Amino acid sequence: MASSQEKVGFENVEAADSDHAGSKGAAIPAEDFGFTPEEQKKIMRRVDRRLVLTVGAMYCISLMDRTNLGAANIAGMGKDLLLIGDRYSIISLIFFVPYIIFQPPSTIIVRKIGPRIHLAIITLFWGACMIGMGFVKNWEQMAGLRVLLGVLEAGFFPSCVYLLSTWYTRYEVGKRNSVFYLVGCVASAFAGILAYGLMQMAGLAGLNGWRWIFIIEGIMTMLLGIAGYWLLVDFPDAKRESWSFLGAREKEWVCSRVDADRGDVKPQPFSVAKYLRAGLDIKVWAYAMIFFNTTTVTYALAYFLPIILTQNMGFSVGASQCLVAPPYAFAGIIMYATGWAGDKYRLRGPIIVFNALMCIIGLPIMGFHSSPAVRYFGVFLVTAGANANVPAAMSYQANNIRGQWKRAFCSATFVSFGGIGGIAGSLVFRSQDAPAYKPGLYACIATTLLTMIIVGVMTLYFRRLNGQADRGERELECDADDNYEPGFRYTY
Repeated sequence: MASSQEKVGFENVEAADSDHAGSKGAAIPAEDFGFTPEEQKKIMRRVDRRLVLTVGAMYCISLMDRTNLGAANIAGMGKDLLLIGDRYSIISLIFFVPYIIFQPPSTIIVRKIGPRIHLAIITLFWGACMIGMGFVKNWEQMAGLRVLLGVLEAGFFPSCVYLLSTWYTRYEVGKRNSVFYLVGCVASAFAGILAYGLMQMAGLAGLNGWRWIFIIEGIMTMLLGIAGYWLLVDFPDAKRESWSFLGAREKEWVCSRVDADRGDVKPQPFSVAKYLRAGLDIKVWAYAMIFFNTTTVTYALAYFLPIILTQNMGFSVGASQCLVAPPYAFAGIIMYATGWAGDKYRLRGPIIVFNALMCIIGLPIMGFHSSPAVRYFGVFLVTAGANANVPAAMSYQANNIRGQWKRAFCSATFVSFGGIGGIAGSLVFRSQDAPAYKPGLYACIATTLLTMIIVGVMTLYFRRLNGQADRGERELECDADDNYEPGFRYTY
């Protein structure tokens, strides 16, 4: 490694940090840091271990905590709390009201105080909330704690989506998003088995088995929140102690390569007008609608799959808890494979359409075939297609926006619509439609078809805009201060 290159890297770190917020041209080009390709890979692997695996593990717990109602319901919660009529649907969906409302301010807070503090604190608090769910006496108390859980978890997923998008270039983020969400799928895969094991604690300390599901998982959440304070990292431009896992030159190299990719490594000074102006871009709402369609299906599966396996397919309670795992394990394979292909071939829209086609094929099989075994095969296709589209949609929107405050607004809007999809997913499989649940199946088919239509329209739109940019007729994607990146093109 050339000593002159080392000197340039070390002497200009602080100057380049300050220049990132304004003139991009003053930053040191990433290739001028003197790192060999192997050294660059080692740096990114360190980032992956500290960032992707940590937020993935925390999201694993988050997803488990918000979707364990189905397991608890068939473990006796429905009987103990008198969940008659629409009460189960109410406590399922009421979580999403504060979850949606509190997401936009959360992306502002996380930028101000840093993800390390923000994510660790809310994880610790919602773990305590989960423990409280194990001691409720009636369904109203459970509904109240679900509201509190929604407030606390509102800041988690959009902050993670935002954080991941700031660390990686546009064609690295697909695999990372897939691994991040894949860890969550592992949680979904084994949450049923864990819940079945915890059910066996029924009678211990005079508590029913479903209560132990909440108590033990709440304790796990609090422990992970405490660990997260030391394991999480901040934004790549931050000057905090979480940078101790990278040296000064390594830090600046990460910032420079992201800046070279899209020119927005640091945010402009915050103002409400700049933040909200992103809402004038119709593409932001198109990405959000894709995520709404996707999460309608994923949450419907998360909340009702154990119930469908029991009532519709005739499996026992224990078998239903365990049979949830294999479809989610298969979804993890599809998720990583499509994320890898999307990054390698620089594709986003076709990946989303491929996953949607799996859902379109699987939903009629799951709902209408005469054989329970074949219907269970349909569950594999639906679970894989729907869940693989979560990181695919995350990468689609992350690739096609510029500017940190627009990225923050888009992440909040994107995940808020995912919360609305959670409300829809809580309602589509109604108790009065048991055991066939045909209206719910039709709703899932409709939302999946709408995703394919939106992606098709966006693809044609992006091709036209990119063509105009290639001919020098326009520039694409300004940031909050109306700065353009000349080489930026949409990914479709």
